[in-house]
Amino acid sequence: MTKIICGIQQMGIGVPDVQSIWRWYREHFGVDVRIFEEAAEAPLMTRYTGGVIHSRTATLALSMESGGGFEIWQFTSRPTEKSTEPIILGDFGLFACRIKSKDVKATHAFLVKKGAKVLSEPQQLPNGSYHFLVEDPNGNLFDIVEGSGWFMDTKFEGKTGGVAGSMIGVSSIEKALPLYQTILGYDKIVYDVTDTFEAFNTIPNGNHKVRRVLLQHSEDRKGPFAKLLGPTQIELVQAVDRTDAKSIFKNRFWGDWGFIHLCFDVQGMDDLQKECEALGFPFTVDSGKTFDMGEAGGRFSYIEDPDGTWIEFVETHKVPVMKKLGWYIHLKNKKPGAFLPNWMLRAMRFNRVKD
Repeated sequence: MTKIICGIQQMGIGVPDVQSIWRWYREHFGVDVRIFEEAAEAPLMTRYTGGVIHSRTATLALSMESGGGFEIWQFTSRPTEKSTEPIILGDFGLFACRIKSKDVKATHAFLVKKGAKVLSEPQQLPNGSYHFLVEDPNGNLFDIVEGSGWFMDTKFEGKTGGVAGSMIGVSSIEKALPLYQTILGYDKIVYDVTDTFEAFNTIPNGNHKVRRVLLQHSEDRKGPFAKLLGPTQIELVQAVDRTDAKSIFKNRFWGDWGFIHLCFDVQGMDDLQKECEALGFPFTVDSGKTFDMGEAGGRFSYIEDPDGTWIEFVETHKVPVMKKLGWYIHLKNKKPGAFLPNWMLRAMRFNRVKD
């Protein structure tokens, strides 16, 4: 099967307390549909957890408006460690999570009213679209951006959906592009600018010059969940006037505090593995033919970008639609690239958690 990148499935977020931060995400972003919630050990991730098998609890949540979800991840066998150094613009890794909005100015007003830590007024990106920055209670940075490709109208007051991409710090744009353009399919450069930007003035190192390259996929994503996951963009950010940039996860484990991985829903994992190896990005973790997360299952793998940022791939084999009725979608033998019917995707709304 030829490899298919179906969309961003989720942003992994390491947190000290899953339930409290997920409530915040429900109230502020409308990410309120629980796909699974599971406590277990993570034996396949010892490469990134000090050679020790650690226990964790993880919750995957989505917005039915569209966009990728959050995999909210908490160690239960050790504390979730926060970086002892400030995370600075230009550091390497998942610097900010992009959240899609139907009306950026209305979302800004909503988050201000909610008392969120809003870091900037709506500003124009180099392509003319509006965005602003907001920080969650754990200090994670979210970039609220103009969105497209909406799936359902949930009437959420904040007018946001889910994950629409990521701002990623890199040491070299040129070294990063083969992964993001070729393997992940973000083949179109929307802008490539080097300057200082007013929107960054309130974040560490935000007044320094950076190079920003916004990438998007020129072809619509396809696959079972593509209509729900929607279109996304990746913004690569490179510091141009500092030499002390570091990895955001320097001296810490995967799963610790912050954005731990960007996960893509895929089909054709075997062909994807061959392509990654040919381009110098071999799988560093591979679950093999299948894994079981209780309520969901499939195959997952990881690669690293040139600066060690974790990219996860998940080939979904089973996912719950209505858990109370024991209704699951089984995808292992579905036609590659085919969409699930809208009514089936819409049924996932019955897993919504109401506060």
